[in-house]
This record gives sequence, structure tokens and C-alpha cells, in this order.
Amino acid sequence: MRLKKFLLTGSLLLSLASYGQTKKLPLLREQLLDDNWLFKNDSLPGAEKPDFPETGWRTLHLPHDWAIEDLPGQNDSTIIGPFYKYSATQEHGAYVVGGTGWYRKSFALPAIPAGQTVAIWFEGVYMDSDVWINGHHLGNHPYGYTPFTYNLTPYLAAPGKKNVVAVRVKNEGINSRWYTGAGIYRHVHLEVLPADQLVKEATFITFPEAEKAKAVVQVSAAVIGQRDAGRIVEISLRDSSGQVVATAAQSIQLKAKDTVSFIKQLTVLNPALWSPGRPYLYTTEITLSDTVKTAKEKVLDMLSYATGIRRISISATKGFLLNGQKLLLKGGCLHHDNGLLGAAAFDRAEERKVELMKANGFNAIRTSHNPPSEKFLEACDRLGMLVIDELFDMWTERKHPQDYHRFFPQWWQQDLRSVLLRDRNHPSIIMWSIGNEIPERADKEGLAITHEMISAVHRYDTTRAITEAVPEFWERPYQWQAADPVFALLDVAGYNYQWKNYALDERRVPGRVMVGTETLPADLYDTWNQVQGLPFVIGDFVWTAMDYLGEAGIGHSTYTGTGQGRRTFPWINAFCGDIDLIGNKKPQSFYRDVVWRNSPVEMLVHAPIPEGKKEKVSRWGWPDESDSWTWRGMNGKNMQVRVFTRARKIDLILNDFRVATKEVSDSTPLTVTFDVPYAPGQLTAFAYDAKGNEVGVKAIATANPPAAIRLTADHTKIAAGNGSLAYVKVEVTDDQGRVVPDANLPLQISISGNGSLAGAGNACPDCPASFQQPLINSYKGQALVILRANEQPGNIRVEVKSKGLKTAKIDIKTK
Repeated sequence: MRLKKFLLTGSLLLSLASYGQTKKLPLLREQLLDDNWLFKNDSLPGAEKPDFPETGWRTLHLPHDWAIEDLPGQNDSTIIGPFYKYSATQEHGAYVVGGTGWYRKSFALPAIPAGQTVAIWFEGVYMDSDVWINGHHLGNHPYGYTPFTYNLTPYLAAPGKKNVVAVRVKNEGINSRWYTGAGIYRHVHLEVLPADQLVKEATFITFPEAEKAKAVVQVSAAVIGQRDAGRIVEISLRDSSGQVVATAAQSIQLKAKDTVSFIKQLTVLNPALWSPGRPYLYTTEITLSDTVKTAKEKVLDMLSYATGIRRISISATKGFLLNGQKLLLKGGCLHHDNGLLGAAAFDRAEERKVELMKANGFNAIRTSHNPPSEKFLEACDRLGMLVIDELFDMWTERKHPQDYHRFFPQWWQQDLRSVLLRDRNHPSIIMWSIGNEIPERADKEGLAITHEMISAVHRYDTTRAITEAVPEFWERPYQWQAADPVFALLDVAGYNYQWKNYALDERRVPGRVMVGTETLPADLYDTWNQVQGLPFVIGDFVWTAMDYLGEAGIGHSTYTGTGQGRRTFPWINAFCGDIDLIGNKKPQSFYRDVVWRNSPVEMLVHAPIPEGKKEKVSRWGWPDESDSWTWRGMNGKNMQVRVFTRARKIDLILNDFRVATKEVSDSTPLTVTFDVPYAPGQLTAFAYDAKGNEVGVKAIATANPPAAIRLTADHTKIAAGNGSLAYVKVEVTDDQGRVVPDANLPLQISISGNGSLAGAGNACPDCPASFQQPLINSYKGQALVILRANEQPGNIRVEVKSKGLKTAKIDIKTK
């Protein structure tokens, strides 16, 4: 979203800390209201009243998710960390507990000049929230993923007196198909808006022309004032160094309470065009002044926006073009949770997800199945990630009894509007998705809703394509062709798990543009061939890019049961991701590296299969493989080794002895399978092209027993402040520094200095545990510690130890 430059309104001061522990800050147009809230996980009738007793409430800093916190009554069987075997959310919501929670925040304001307004803006509260100020009910907001704002001005206490904001959050029953979190899990802002102001929601930046030689940046904006007056609006476009490269000005004659809209165009010669490979961002500044520019000019308001100049076109003949160049969407679906942090949308956690996707070859994300946080989209803009911004997982027909279908008829238009107006200036967003697997999509009612939604989207943005994710009709007695009327309304047809219909449908309905909005990890070779070979198929989005809480075990492999469906407690993690819950590559990610040509050769070893058993892999699962040659007790026994490559021949070498040489067969595309009698040492795969040239090597080696712990931080210097995080990777290593993949050991964490533990744990899908205690286990030799800074600059020291291993320490500087 925008890069915020906020206007100081004179010398006014604001107290934003807990009342009685005031900290004076400049009164800005917009500032965070995250620190020092009081919280109580209880229904508490009457807690909206200003004088409600706060004894026993605890102080915390947003973002906050109470569902990921440890439950009372811990035991080793039914209540483990935040997970309760008999939770109403069941495997859908990862067995956490919802309920009702209350938040309270006290602050004092100075006198507000006439005409100015004070508002509170919530980026996201899950879910069904009610807000009061000084006992006055401001409103109810049901949807947990959309922002909302309330005007506080009429109900504020006298200058210098205490104001009390109270927020009730109700997360009840089964209201989602995945882990949602509970509480005020995104940022809260206080807005102090000047009497004459730029209308934030009215700003829309588009590009009628975006070529290498010249770009036209069109800025639509609006101004509203409290009285008749003449004003000047100046628009400046700055490059990444801060230099102004284009300007335009507009005289405005305000009339009291009326909104004046205008459009200006700026020309940029030889622009730096935004793309995933070069995500160049300009800054658009919009300034409202009371006179033309003079030494006495008074700035009344200012907004600024990160601006990526780019041109998108989509067609069935040329596919997806970005700045005139064809781009195949290497996509992944991504839920909103942040693993060990639950749903809490810390800025660094949101950014890290995008970094992980980029590092593992993705260039596109589908925000399944709801709008993401603002900081997530800002990271996509900055790092170069394309986004399908999805709105809803259900419309009028329920998927679970307490889900959003209860509110959809009354709320969808307002929720859609809030997302479109918030998100439409992000260069990363390439499409809007109006729904996912909507049961009534092909019914008369559903088609009418689709018409209405498309019209609503076009009211706010006509520059992007509209899609919807459509699966087969398991909930209706329809054939696949019943989706034709749905797709006829959309710009891009979203196919969930229907890649076999791509070519058939093109022959049947020429001109349809398609995208694989959800596909299976095991189908990657086939689905990606469709994208490469069929111009009307613009991309492929795997389910899913990263592991997430809830939908427990849909990606499992097992030797018992059927291999179908979800798993029950103690499973808590979907386990279908390319990347695990703490950010490490899983086996299918290595295969993807070969399919996407990011690696010439990769190798995986299957875990020993119990005698007389047959592995059952779920639809979203992957065989029980890993990039490991550490299999103690297996000497002389055959191990199944799969090598993935686009080469023609593989030589497999174990400890300098050739095990076998095999050609890569068309019958097993990109895959060669070996049975290798196990012996400790190093297993190496050499890949050769058709001419016998070596084109790649992959080696895996046996680790010795655990000897030490290694800590690696994503950043060793971070900002001081309650929202600042550092991620510390924990690895159990042998005496040669190699990760020991069979080391599942208890680890004791000690933290000292200017920070605290935000989360700690591992990626095990069926090992429920606290994510907030300093005693964790490694899983496959790895774990993760997440640190949260406090307000005081200084140093955070982390120490991790385990019996018999060399202790590790690392320092994180905060400033």
C-alpha cells in the first residue's frame, strides 16, 4: 500500500500509552495504536463501559492472536499448548479454542481544532467484532479479513481526559475451513484528519501508457473541505533516490462539505518498469496546500503511495504479458497464518513469507481464500511478487455452520469495496478473485451474484482481470460443462484441480483464458507442461506453497488407513506445502526446482517402508522422502532413491563406487528410481546431457551423531519496538557442521536483554506443542525461535542448549 508521510497538525500532542502511563507523541494524520492494550479472554457482559473494572486484565501489544496461546489445564494427551483434542473447531481449525475476547485501550487527546476529525482504523479483527468509545457503540464488523474505520470525534472525552476504546471479538463455532486465529491480529491506527483533506480512498493510480520509452501515470484523487476556499493540489512522482521526475498541479475551489474529484496525468520518459525481476518503485506524493507555492505556503494534507509502473495484458493467444513480455505464473496458494505466531500479522512475518516464496522459485501468490494484510502486499510490491487478491471463500451457501455465509448478503458489497479501495494501488496485484469453490456458483442465484460482484469490482477498478476458483461439482448433480456460464462472465477462468480439461475446453470454448488456481503437488509435471505448451493457460498455483495450521493432515502419507481426507488429533498442520511451517524446503519443493529449471538435478530418499506395508499418499500429499542419507540401522538394506532431472542420464555413485547408470525414460518423466543397498557415506548423482556432458551434481552425506547446536538469525540487527521480530534458525549438527536429520531432541531456550520470545517450535505436523514456551523439540534436526524486541534499544541474547551438545548463543542488536 502507500508509503506513509503524515502531516503534523500544529503542536498538538497525543497520549497513546495506557492511561496513567502517558507518552507524549506528535499528533499525526495517522499513527499506530498497537501498544499497551488490555485483554481478557472472557465474555464479560458490560466490559464496554468506560469504568468497567480492569483487575486481572493483562497488558499486551498488537498484533495479537489469542487462539495460539497456551490453554489452561495442560496435560500430555488432550490439552497441549493451544491445542485441545475436543475443540469445536476440530481438524478444520487445528483444534484451537475460540470464544469471546475483550480488548480495552485508554488514551487522552488534546483539544482538536475545529473541523478536524479523529478516527480509529482496524486492519483486521477475527471475527464478528463490536467497538465502543466511551460507552458509545460504534458498530459491528463481521468479516475477519477486511479493514474498517469508525469516526470517534462525536464521542471523545474533553481534552486531556481519558478515552476508553473497547473491542469485543467473537470467534465461535466452526466458522472456517482452516486456522483463522482470534482477536485483533492486524494493526490498529489512529487517524487525525485535517479539516481540508485529501480523500484517501479516492486515490487511484493507473498507467494509460507504460512503455520503455515513455509512461503516463494517471492519478485520480479527491479533496473535501469544511468551508468554501481555494486550494492547490500538487502531485509529484519521485524515483527511488527521491528525485522528482514528474509533477502536475491542480487548482481546487472547495465548497463546504462537498467532495471535489480530479484527474491529472504525469509523463515519465524512459521509465523503470516494475516486474518480479526488477520491482522498481517510484513514490507518488499528493500534497494539498492553501496557496500556490510560496515561502509562506501552508501544507494542509499529504499522502504518498509506492508506485510500480507496469502494463498487463492477458489473452488466449498470447497469454499473460507483463510490460509486453510473456510471463508464466509460477504460483502458490498461501493462507494468512504465520505458523508459530498463529495469525498475528507482524510486519516481518508477512515480509518473510514473500521472501521464502521468492527464494523457492515462485513469482505469484494467490491469497487463499481471503484478502491479505497491507504489509503482505507492501512486501510483494517491494520484493517483486505477483498477487491474485481473493475476496471470499463462501457466498450465501454455508461451508460450515458459523461461517461468513451468515453475513454475506448484507456485507459483501461493503467488504468488497473496502478491499478494492485499499488494495488497488498495489503494482503486485494482477487479478481479483471473487470467490473460491462457491457451491452455488452455477445456480441462477450464484450467476446473479457473479454479475453483481463483477459490476461492483468495475466500479472501483477496470484495469485488472477478474477470476474465480472453480472445482468440479461435487456438491451439485452437474457435469463440468455447467461451469461454462460462470466462466463466460469472468476474464480469466480459474480451474481448481481440472487441468485435464484445459485442452478439451479450449476446443469446446475457443478464446477462454485459463489459470490453474489450485493444483496438486504430484501433478506438477503435467500441469506445468500445460502452462508451457498452451498459450491460453497462463499459470499454475499449487495447493499449497507453504504449510499452514488447520485442515489437519490433508497432505499426509501413511501405512494405515485409506490415505484420503484429513487426519484427526494429534494432527494440527495441513502438511501439504512446498515449504514447511518454519520455512524449510519439503521434498516436493526439490522436485519443483527441477520442473521449473531452477536446479539441474535433485535427489530424494524414501524412508524405510515397514515389511508387508504399502504406503498410502493422500491427494495433496507426497511420499515420505527426504534429501537425507542418514538411515541408522539400515546397513545392507535396500533404500529407494529417486533422482529428478531434465538430463538424459544419471550416474549414481556411493562412496566412489558406481551403484548404477540409468537413462531418464519418457515413461517416468524427469525421474529415475534406484534401489540402493544402504551404507553410510556419500551418495552422489551425476547428470549428463545427450552428448555426455555433465550438467549437474547432487550429493547427500550421512551425518554423524549430534554434537552441537547452530543458531542462524535472519537479521542480527533489528529496530527496537514491540512489533519488531528476528527469526533464529536452530539446527542440531554433527562434528562436521552437518544437520543431523534424525535428531529429534529437547531444546532449552534462554532469552535475555531487550526482547522476549514471540514463538518457538518445529514443523512436525502431528506433534502438538506449545509455541510460546522456552522448551521445545527439534524435528528432523531443526527448529525455530522467533524473538520480539521491546521498546528499549540494546541487545537480545538467545542461548539454546540440549544435554550432551555444545550450547549455542547468538546476539541480536536492537536500535
